[in-house]
Amino acid sequence: MKGLMQDYPLTLQHLLWRMDRLFGRKEIVSRLEHGVHRSNYGELVERAGRLAGLLSRLGVRPGDVVGTLAWNDYRHLELYYAVPCMGAVLHTLNLRLFPDQLEFTIRDAGDSVIVVDRSLIPVLNQLAGRLPALRALVVMNDGQPLPEHGLGEMLDYESGLAGERPDFPWPRLAEDDAAAMCYTSGTTGNPKGVVYSHRSQFLHSMATLGTDSVGLSERDAVLPIVPMFHANCWGIPYGAGMAGSKVILPGRYLGDAEVIVNLADEEGATVMAGVPTIWINTVQYLEKTGRRLPRVRTILCGGAAIPRGLMEAMDRLGLRMVHAWGMTETSPIGSFANVRSWTPAGAELDQRLTQGAPAPCVEIRIADLASGKELPWDGQAFGEIQCRGPWIAAAYNHRADPDRFTVDGWLRTGDVATISPDGYITIVDRTKDVIKSGGEWISSVELEGAIMAHPKVLEAAVIGLQHPRWQERPVAYVVAKPEFKGQITGEEIREFLRDKVASWWLPDEVRFIDEMPKTSTMKFDKKALRATAEPLSQATPAPGS
Repeated sequence: MKGLMQDYPLTLQHLLWRMDRLFGRKEIVSRLEHGVHRSNYGELVERAGRLAGLLSRLGVRPGDVVGTLAWNDYRHLELYYAVPCMGAVLHTLNLRLFPDQLEFTIRDAGDSVIVVDRSLIPVLNQLAGRLPALRALVVMNDGQPLPEHGLGEMLDYESGLAGERPDFPWPRLAEDDAAAMCYTSGTTGNPKGVVYSHRSQFLHSMATLGTDSVGLSERDAVLPIVPMFHANCWGIPYGAGMAGSKVILPGRYLGDAEVIVNLADEEGATVMAGVPTIWINTVQYLEKTGRRLPRVRTILCGGAAIPRGLMEAMDRLGLRMVHAWGMTETSPIGSFANVRSWTPAGAELDQRLTQGAPAPCVEIRIADLASGKELPWDGQAFGEIQCRGPWIAAAYNHRADPDRFTVDGWLRTGDVATISPDGYITIVDRTKDVIKSGGEWISSVELEGAIMAHPKVLEAAVIGLQHPRWQERPVAYVVAKPEFKGQITGEEIREFLRDKVASWWLPDEVRFIDEMPKTSTMKFDKKALRATAEPLSQATPAPGS
């Protein structure tokens, strides 16, 4: 017997309906170069209709791909809704990719139109003469002169919208139609495209409303310090639309702690989201200025493990961090580190520092790195995280890299972790970053966290370098806090670590650098460190010395 329920398609058009009928007055605040721009959901829906009309007039049809090269602002949010709701596919271009990788993603996705922010024309101009045939280039501008470029004719976004009607006839869509696509950051080889369906985006949006996840509600004001070009901006633009939350967008100022704190304070942010490097800078600014953000109830943090010292510092500042895990391929919600009701008070911080337990609708297992055999949840055995669920990728665009997917339908994430009996995931490393020394594994993630607990250290990254006897040995790259630059030594770091990690984990060398290289998503760029790393000194100490 089958259920007798309506065959209601789960598409992003429902979010558009909610925003129009229920939350039209709710604000959208964008920090632009010339100041703050204010709009609301009602205006977004109207302008999304005009935008869909413009794209349709330019020849965009259902299934066509529209690329965006833009910051976190209200126009990009309009594209987030107009493109998929008209049946086309939103492709958010990573503005920090190398030119060859950017060109690859445009060609691989098959972009038919590209919408670019005026300030990012120089980025796209690196591909002048190399772009595939496009139906149009549309520039988002505020009447300012365009920089010199060799990209040919550009249509003005606002002029184009002004010539269209707001009542676009939205087509009926199937829930398995493609809605959007995002490419991995390309740390190894060419980036790979992840194609999200309307159904996956709809269900993922529902997940952000859960009390034990982001917990978005109509009463929230959410500030994502996460690029809108990467991993759906962690699903926040759609989750906020589903809930009716106020949206605060930082424009191009993702790395500016003063701008972020001002926005959060002035606009009443209650939820903020970003990677650890963002919060390291924020802590520095708040401690230096004495400012506080008392209305913020949750700091959502992912992309890399949270150092213990960072979470403790945020707690002292009254900012509660919730650790999450995910990736482009998981839309990105995979797990949340909420404290269980039976957790003793003294163990709460340790539980919060894990990557958390699988989110509803997501199933996770760990598999042995050599045999692929599933491993127990005992908190000791570690293996590669594999996951499946309704918003987990089943394949890459054009079926690239099929080995990342198991024969029984699980995504092989490349993250190495343990899982406790209660289901809490602790990431040990990436498969490409875990260090094997003398036949034993060393977690670069855990070692980095221990180093960043040192009061004089701002940032630390650990890589493995070749060793003639031990196969690999850890080398730490450290950025000192500005006030301690030149006042900390490698031996001081090693001494600090002696009672915190196994003796054979101690880094053979500690190399101080002025600035940590970062990827396009603000993670520490270990690939860049390896590319420029000097070999280990012949005089390096033996493990445990």
